Amino acid sequence: MGRGKVFGVSGRSSATMVRAFIMVKTAAGKSEQLLDSIRGIDGVEEAHIVAGQYDIIVEATGEEVYDLMHGVATKLRDLDGVADTKTYICLD
Repeated sequence: MGRGKVFGVSGRSSATMVRAFIMVKTAAGKSEQLLDSIRGIDGVEEAHIVAGQYDIIVEATGEEVYDLMHGVATKLRDLDGVADTKTYICLD
């Protein structure tokens, strides 16, 4: 896959993409309108409207954690109608 290196819990390096799940809370009634915009962000693999504390779950990848945090997550937060995000970086 990618060229970035990820150090897992074991401390071993592997050449793979960094993966994250980003939970998105939207303003009332905005989830469906935001879904296409979210899916269009570079690095977003999948996005789904869900029931629960958050309204949309996004699966994203990048070569480095920085790419996810300052690329994908920042672009998500900047969308009109996004009230809150929470990012979980995958460790495996």
